[in-house]
Amino acid sequence: MPAEKSQTLDRGLYVLELLASTPEGLTVTEIAATLSMGRTVVYRLVVTLEGHGLVRRSADGRARLGLAVLSLARQAQPLLREISGPLIRALADATSATAYVGVVDGSDLLTIAGAEPAGADVHVAYQIGARTPLERGAAGRAILAARTTGGRALEPPWVVSTGDAPSFGFGVAAVIPGVSGLEAVVGVIALVEPHEQTLGPQVAQTAQEISRVLLE
Repeated sequence: MPAEKSQTLDRGLYVLELLASTPEGLTVTEIAATLSMGRTVVYRLVVTLEGHGLVRRSADGRARLGLAVLSLARQAQPLLREISGPLIRALADATSATAYVGVVDGSDLLTIAGAEPAGADVHVAYQIGARTPLERGAAGRAILAARTTGGRALEPPWVVSTGDAPSFGFGVAAVIPGVSGLEAVVGVIALVEPHEQTLGPQVAQTAQEISRVLLE
């Protein structure tokens, strides 16, 4: 027997997901047409979501995500940090490189977890809370590349940067896949140029494993 669910809540979540994928915003009429819902139903949903700060409407009537969505997203960061901690520690030790997890925050990548390799004589120090423009380094470029694929996986699923990662090291990064609403990435930074065909699969596998645990 299928589980019962709230149709109204279900529709409201569809509206939020649609607006999340349409940063330029949509009118109530456009939302209704895209989601095959009645205009009156969509209007009530938008007004309700607006009252909670999850949607905002500009003077031209276009609805966009509201700032309250950012607050909800930040509450998920401790969970992601807790889950990813042991996995990026293992990645750092396996690769002898500094490993980290970052999430998109506006136009930046915000580092929320990091691990330095045990026993390595020299490694890159990477501060939790550090911000890096998405255009710089492997992690941000992996996020930007993933946005262009229409939900399909990158091939290969990792991105490499040479000499322009934070601390001017060499970076390899892979997006954490399959978690709706989450733009996050796993990466490593090394002082010497890595062997991409060895390090790339290791980073991508860690990203996959974090995704699997999040979706359990």
